[in-house]
This record gives sequence, structure tokens and C-alpha cells, in this order.
Amino acid sequence: MKKALSFISALALLATATACGGTKDSSNQGTDAGTSKSESKKDDGGKSDGKQTINLWSFTDEVPKMVDKYKSLHPEFADKYDVKVTIVPTTDGAYQPALDKALTGGGADAPDMYCAEAAFVLKYTQGEMSSYAAPYKDLGIDVDNEIKAADIAQYTVDIGSNNGNVVGLGYQATGGAFIYRRSVAKAAFGSDDPKVVEEKIGAGSNSWDKFFECAEELKGKGYGIVSGDGDIWHAVENSSDTGWVVDGKLNIDPKREAFLDLSKKLKDNGYHNDTEDWQDAWFADMKGEGAKEVLGFFGPAWLINYTLSQNCGSWKETGEKDADGNAIKELDTSIGTYGDWAVCQPPIGFFWGGTWVLANKDSKVKEGVGEIIDWITLNCTQDGLQYMWANGTFDPANPTKDCVASGTVLGMSDGKVDFLGGQNMFDAFVAGNKLANGKNLTPYDETINQKWRGQVRQYTAGNKSREDALKDFKQEVADELDIH
Repeated sequence: MKKALSFISALALLATATACGGTKDSSNQGTDAGTSKSESKKDDGGKSDGKQTINLWSFTDEVPKMVDKYKSLHPEFADKYDVKVTIVPTTDGAYQPALDKALTGGGADAPDMYCAEAAFVLKYTQGEMSSYAAPYKDLGIDVDNEIKAADIAQYTVDIGSNNGNVVGLGYQATGGAFIYRRSVAKAAFGSDDPKVVEEKIGAGSNSWDKFFECAEELKGKGYGIVSGDGDIWHAVENSSDTGWVVDGKLNIDPKREAFLDLSKKLKDNGYHNDTEDWQDAWFADMKGEGAKEVLGFFGPAWLINYTLSQNCGSWKETGEKDADGNAIKELDTSIGTYGDWAVCQPPIGFFWGGTWVLANKDSKVKEGVGEIIDWITLNCTQDGLQYMWANGTFDPANPTKDCVASGTVLGMSDGKVDFLGGQNMFDAFVAGNKLANGKNLTPYDETINQKWRGQVRQYTAGNKSREDALKDFKQEVADELDIH
């Protein structure tokens, strides 16, 4: 989103403020954090101590903190509603069974509002549990006009829609970019300019040809292009034309099957350090401490904020202790690779992750739920959650800027971050959001992806043939999911 659009967008917002978030009965002002833990009980009318209770279910405290922020900025809402929060982590697969039981059980303790992440969101928007999801229009949200005014990333709308009705939207946009080391680019290409790196990796080409030409060039200068095959997997997965299950049968899209060959090409030619994502060796490559330095990683803005930036400096003790007596540490950004990064458009559009917010069709507090959801997902004024999220003003103690679902908000926001040497990251991520495809997900992706990645690594390690890897993958899916 070009910076020139910021002023135009701001003017447009003055004329379209009512369309940019706001249920027909709510005002559009505000946001803040904290986790509400009201233990009051709802009666059949949904009221407690003169207030109505909203049951919110989530797998982290992120959305609950947003709700607390809204309450702090809207005392009239806090006077009317209590919010009872239930947080069940996704660890060991605990969240979905607990949420399913609560939804099917119904009654006063059923969720009024609940969250689902990309790995399993389709189960709740289009799959077996989708019958519980309320269309946003039933919450008093002028959804079609607000989506248009906020310029919501289309892939998030596709994922959150059921038979033409929007039943869930996210607040983040998780379209991907290529996040690269400036020093490696300078050493290998003579420039760290995003346009130069985009040309080298074939940005927007929808092909891996230029990327592998670049990998060969980097190899000749002693560098890897990525850390491991997982760094290209999400681009492969989410650029495929079809998902893992089509008409109830296992489907291996040709682009996903080609990952076997892409992964083997990376390994056989020494184009990476053969790490596994989320393991110590992967994090070491972010610090520049791997077997060889690598050019970059594919990922969305959250990978910068919550993973790369946390692994590129050095953590040191401050000399203070927390309430439990543990030493408090802070990140020393003056050393390591912090600030030695930039972003550019990827060869192939993709997204990775995200959280969608849904409402229960049987909720007796739809007006209140709609007011919160609208403020989180569609409000594109400076008082909305997304503007604060994008500009790092949501939590003054943690001024992290993130890429949000609203293109309108990104156009009026400042995406310059120190981690990227002052680059405005939104320039690359807005383009990535528009390239992302949300039509190849299935409710089974989390399980099937794990099995697929495991078999691919067995093949590239030389432990089995390509044919055996495919055969064993199909058998594992059939054994666990009864999908053939």
C-alpha cells in the first residue's frame, strides 16, 4: 500500500466512518488489554447482577485482552456486560474437544463468542461444527459494506464464509513475504535493496525457477538460501489449487507433491542447513550461528514480531526479579542480527496462520458479541483494534506493529520497524495479502500436514524412495482419519 494512499484513505474515512466498523447499535470508539475472568453465572435470560454475561472461549489470552481493552474504552459496554473467559491451550490438542463439548452442550455456559486458528478454522466455518456459527449479519453487523470499506484481505473472507455468509473474520493478515538478511544480500548481490532481492528470487513469478537459480548463486559464495525445507513449505502448501481432501477422498495436489522434489533439491545441492522449523538449529540460523549463514525465511509479519526478532539478539539479565523470584531478562538488540533484515515480495503468494473470531448462533447476547467482533475485525478508524494493532499502540508497554486484515488501516498506518532497519514492512505484506489463497484449506490440514512433512523428510534423508514415501503417507492418513 503506497504511502500516498494514507492521506486519501484518511479523507475517505471521514466520509465512511460509519461503514468502517460499527454495528448499527454501537459507537465506534476505542480499544485496550487485560483478561476478564468474571465468574458470575448466567440465568436463562443471560443476566448476572443486572448485567448480561458473554462467554468467550479462546486458546490464548490475545482476544480476551482485546475485549478488556474494549471494555476499558467503552464503560457503557462494561456497565451492561460481564465477560467470562475460558482459555484452553491448543497443547496436546485440548482446545477443540473442549470447545466442541461446550458448543454441543448448549445452555447458559455455552460459548457466545469463540476463536479458531488457521490450522482448524474450517472445521468451525465450513466443516462439521459450522452449524453453530452465526452469520455476522445476524449480529447487527453491516458486513458486506464494512468489508468493502475496510478492504479486508479476501483470503480471510473466503475462509470465514459459509454458503455466502460471513461467520468469521480475523484481525491479522498473515500473507507471507520473504524476510532476508541485509548483510548476506549485500555480500552476495552487491545490494540489500528489496527490489534487487525480489528480482533475484523471482518475486511474483509464481515459479520456483529464479529462486533456485539464486540458491545456486548463493551457494557459490558460501551461503544458503533458506534454513530448511519448512521455510518454503507454507508457500507451496497455500499456493496449491486444491486441498488435501476433495469429495471426501485424499487429494495430493501436484504443487504439493512437487514439494518432494523441491525439498530434495534443496538438500542434495546444499542450498540450506537442513534444519526443522521450531527447532534449535532453525533459531540458530536466525542469529547467524548456523552451519552457514542463510539469506532468509518465508513468513508473515508475526514471524518477524514473535520469532525472528526474539532470536536475533542476545537475552541478558536486568538485575531485577519478577514476583516469583525469577530473573527478568531483556533482549539486547545491539548485537546479533537484529536490524540486519528487510522484507520483499515472495516468488509465490501464500499465507501462514491467523485467528478467526466467531459467534454462537444460539447466543442470547448477539448484540454485545456483535459489538465486540465488529470492533476487532472490521472497524477501520483510528479508534479500532486494527489501527492500534498495526501501529503498536494497543499495549504501550509492548509497542509491536503487526500486519492487519484491513488494507484501509494499513494504508493509513506506519509500518516502519527497527528490526528491518527502518523499512516499512507493510509495503511487502499488503502485496502478499492480495496474493494469498484461502480456498485450499480443509478441516484436516493440521493432521495431514504433519504426516506429509514427516514422509518428505524421510525421502530427502534417503531413508525411503519417493514411491514409498507417497505410499506410507496415504496409509498413515487412512489409518488415522479413514480418508482414502
